[in-house]
Amino acid sequence: MNTSQDDAARPIRTLGVVGAGKVGLVIARLALGAGYRVLVAGSGEAARIAGQLDAVAPGATAAEASVVARRADAVVLALPLPRYRALPVEALHGKLVIDATNYWWEVDGLQEEFADPLTSTSEIVQGFLPDSRVVKALNHMSYRDLADEARPAGAPGRKAIAIAGDDPGDVAAVARLVDDLGFDVVTAGTLADGIMLQPGGEVFGADVDAAELRAMLDRFTTSQRGLVIARARAQRAQRDEPGPDAAP
Repeated sequence: MNTSQDDAARPIRTLGVVGAGKVGLVIARLALGAGYRVLVAGSGEAARIAGQLDAVAPGATAAEASVVARRADAVVLALPLPRYRALPVEALHGKLVIDATNYWWEVDGLQEEFADPLTSTSEIVQGFLPDSRVVKALNHMSYRDLADEARPAGAPGRKAIAIAGDDPGDVAAVARLVDDLGFDVVTAGTLADGIMLQPGGEVFGADVDAAELRAMLDRFTTSQRGLVIARARAQRAQRDEPGPDAAP
């Protein structure tokens, strides 16, 4: 989706979180501490998680996923990846969506679309939400590290989170959010490059500073996982290349 300058420059004041599991609740708590208004949707009715929010993220508001999508300036997806198909597509129209999902084949079962080396899982989410603006972030660090490692800007030993997206304005907006949550930011590239942040790569599970995270991303292309992906994408490009008899 094309992003207008006004949309890209719009600050995030209300953060929505779809998913009330461990990752979603940690993100909600960190966002509250950073001064954001936070709306959280779990599975089922909002009343089911209201008490949980009072205990873990007091100040966050429980709401249905469609309400969270409409009222938030940006929405974090902190739910199991296969559940992306249940997202409220229309309510997310035009919204900045921060994809923190991961594909766990041990839990989700073997699903070919998520294991395809040609496509990052965030590109799949973007395809399902064609009128939203998807940025990959907040997926590669464990919920325990997210909870324990948040530090003010400039603090010694501050850890870093990688983000990937196609629109510079949206990437900048997510970078500001990540910084507010307590982490330095390292940009990984486009949404397709977000495959470097997924399980199977060195970055996944990383709890390191910005310099080391940058080094991990830079050496991805020479890693076993990186070589598999590069080979598959090169073969696709070769197949898609027009033959000598193709019309100009």
